[in-house]
Amino acid sequence: MSGSNNNLINAKRCKNDEFYTGLSDIENELSHYKDHFKDKVIYCNCDDPKVSNFFHYFSHNFNRLGLKRLISSCYKNQKADLFSKNDSEKAVFLDYCGTKNDNDMPDKDEIGVRLLGGDGDFRNSENIALLKQADIVVTNPPFSLFREYMAQLVEHDKKFLIIGNQNAICYKEIFPLLRENKVWLGHSYGGMIFRVPDYNGATNDRIGTTERCFGNICWFTNLKSNKRKEKLPLFRLYNETDYPKYDNYDAINVDRVIDIPVCYDGAMGVPITFMHKHNPDQFDVLGLSRYIDCDSRVKKDFTVNGETVYMRVVIKHKKTMKVELKEVLNTSKIAEISGISEDMLLESIVRGDLDILHNYEKVNFIDVIKRISNKLNYLIIDKRKL
Repeated sequence: MSGSNNNLINAKRCKNDEFYTGLSDIENELSHYKDHFKDKVIYCNCDDPKVSNFFHYFSHNFNRLGLKRLISSCYKNQKADLFSKNDSEKAVFLDYCGTKNDNDMPDKDEIGVRLLGGDGDFRNSENIALLKQADIVVTNPPFSLFREYMAQLVEHDKKFLIIGNQNAICYKEIFPLLRENKVWLGHSYGGMIFRVPDYNGATNDRIGTTERCFGNICWFTNLKSNKRKEKLPLFRLYNETDYPKYDNYDAINVDRVIDIPVCYDGAMGVPITFMHKHNPDQFDVLGLSRYIDCDSRVKKDFTVNGETVYMRVVIKHKKTMKVELKEVLNTSKIAEISGISEDMLLESIVRGDLDILHNYEKVNFIDVIKRISNKLNYLIIDKRKL
């Protein structure tokens, strides 16, 4: 197991939730959602408000994004240092409505610092009252409370963009939201570096903090972006050897997302990293191997020849290969010109074998190839036969 993932596991075991997100990671992800922020109230409710990079990003880009209001709060802190020991009995929240300066930089006297009655926990009634005023929540919530945090956002029907670990995809409270397209993954996925305090056992550096890298971090959101419309390019053809069926479920095993076969119309078990590439117009998500409901034989993870396979997302193509080909190509006309049946033509294309068309002068063979390759974005034709 990689050291970066060990960092996350150890943190979860110790309930150590103090991971402070780098400004560059915030900028990279939020750049894809600029249109969502105009005239909106943004709430960062798990951030040391005086030093949070989330608050920094939104306050310094307040006018450019066209924000209406920015609110930030955190747990048991009133201090301006990066790593408070969370020992204040009460907390504060910051309230910012923009600057009138020409340089668009927020002044201290323009940021309202207000005392909370409690410790600033996101579950407190006063924090929930602030949540209700918000249009979009953007933050890095406590990993150990991720289930509860997500449930609160869903309960209050909030738009959000939050950081979580990849394993949260498999939580039985989270996966149904992904399956039903109520939540999806953002743009950034994989490695992310966080600053952590020295008093939590991290190695000291000259400013009393250090950095830790986590290899399985992602963003969870319900804000739409162009990424949701991107079609996953496929080029593998199904065969029984490379795609064995599970012992305890009627589906084939696919070890890598890039190896999803283009021409298989049944259920497929794919790695959970698939959810980062999922386009709901291309695939249906049926369930998760450990919790799938439609087969009583499944009591735990899938197996192949008696060997356990790591957690799988079960998917199917939204449209069968033949249906999609009919929509893209005028297969009935091509079949009529060729003097063959449309079913025979479709079977040949699915197999990647278009030798049958070489024999018919009236068929624009090159045009057929271009339309298959460009419109379907599938490399399903054996180039050696062209």
